[in-house]
Amino acid sequence: MRDFLPADKARRERVLAVIRERYRAHGFDEIETPVMEEYARLHAGIGGDNEKLAFNVLKRGLDADAVRAAADDPAALTDLGLRYDLTVPLARFYASHRAELPAVFRAVQIAPVWRAERPQKGRYRQFVQCDIDIIGDATARAEAELIVATLDAVDALGLEGGSIRINDRRVLDWMLDAFGVDPGARPGVLITLDKLDKKGRAGVVEELADNGLDAAVVGRIDDYLGGLLTDRDGVESTSASIPLDIGAMREALPAAATPAPLDSLVAIAAAVAAARSGPLPLVFDPFLVRGMGYYTGTIFELAHPSVPYSLGGGGRYDGMIGRFLGTDVPAVGFSIGFERIADLVAGREDAASAAIVLVHDRDMPVAELVAIKAALVASGTRVRLEQRTKNLKALLERAAADGYTSFATVSAGADAAALEVRPLD
Repeated sequence: MRDFLPADKARRERVLAVIRERYRAHGFDEIETPVMEEYARLHAGIGGDNEKLAFNVLKRGLDADAVRAAADDPAALTDLGLRYDLTVPLARFYASHRAELPAVFRAVQIAPVWRAERPQKGRYRQFVQCDIDIIGDATARAEAELIVATLDAVDALGLEGGSIRINDRRVLDWMLDAFGVDPGARPGVLITLDKLDKKGRAGVVEELADNGLDAAVVGRIDDYLGGLLTDRDGVESTSASIPLDIGAMREALPAAATPAPLDSLVAIAAAVAAARSGPLPLVFDPFLVRGMGYYTGTIFELAHPSVPYSLGGGGRYDGMIGRFLGTDVPAVGFSIGFERIADLVAGREDAASAAIVLVHDRDMPVAELVAIKAALVASGTRVRLEQRTKNLKALLERAAADGYTSFATVSAGADAAALEVRPLD
C-alpha cells in the first residue's frame, strides 16, 4: 500500500481521465460499489486463489473468549471482507438493481481492491482496477465491444501496438479430453499450463509429472507442446500466437475435430477487424488459461510489445450472477491493470493546461498577491504561490517536477496581464 507524491498522483489521474473518457465514448456507464462485501460472498468458491488473499474483517463486539472459541473457523470470526476484485461486487450489484438497469448493461468500475500479496515490483496489496463489463448479452458482440473499447483506451494513452491473446475455456476442456486428463485432475493441470510463458515447455512437463499426472497423458501433452511451440527453424517459444481463422486454429489443436467455440472466436475477430484499421490485433493462444474460477467461455489478455507481462485481461462469466439472482444471466468483462499501465505512461501534465508558479518576496502585499492569483485562475491557469528563497533554482526544479510549466516574479503594484512569464526548462 503506497503513498503518491503530487507528480505521481497527477500522472495517475491523467491516465484515469483518459480511460474514463474513452469508455464513456463507447457507451459504458460508471458505477460504484462498497469496498467491503459479505464474507460468504467473497469466499463462495468463485474467486480462485484470490479468495485466499482476501483481507477479512472481524465481527464487531467479539471478546477474547469468543475469538479463542472460533479460532479454527474464520466464518465464525468474520462477516465482511475487503473486495479482492470488482467482478464479484458487480455481480451482487446487478442482482440487487436489475429492475433499474437496461436489458443489456454496460458498466465501468474504476476503484481500489485489496489482496494480501507478498509485495514486490508490480504487485501491491492495494491497487486500482479499471473494469468494463457487459451483462445481458450472450453473443460475440459483447466480447468485440469490450476488446475494441480497451484497445481504444490503450491507444489514447499513447501505447499503440497493443494486442489481445484470446482463447475459450471450453476449448481448454475439449483439449484436456483429447489428452485423456481425468476430470478431477483438470484444475491442477490448468494451473500448471498457465505457467507456460514463465516455465516453458520443459518446466511445465516436469511439473505435470511431479504432480502425479499419468505418464501417458504427460507424454501426449509434451508431444503436442513440442509441435505447437517449435517453429520451422527448430526454435521453441513459450507461447502460441495463431491467426484467428478456422483453418489455422483447427491445425493447431490436438485432433481434427473443431470445437464449436471456435466459431465464436472467429466472429469476435471479424467484428474487431471491422472496427479497427490496420492488422488485426488478436491472436489465438490455445494455452491461455486465466486463473479465475468463474470464467465459463471466452478469455483474453492484453499484451504490449514494450513489456513481457500482460497489461490486463478478462473473460465471460455467465454462471456468476445466477448464484446471487437465481437466474442465469450472460456476462463478460475486461479489466485493465491500471498500475502497470500507469507506469508505462510518461509522467507529464497535459500540454494543453497552463501551470504557472508566482514567485514573490516576503513583503508582497497579501491582497495584491491573492488578486493576481485569482485573475490567472479565472483565465484557466493553474497557479502556485511560492515565496522567493535563496536557492531559486531548486524551488523551480521542484515546481517543474510537480507539473508546472512556467514561472513569473511578482512585486507590489504588479498586474496579472503584464507579468513576464518564462518557461520552466
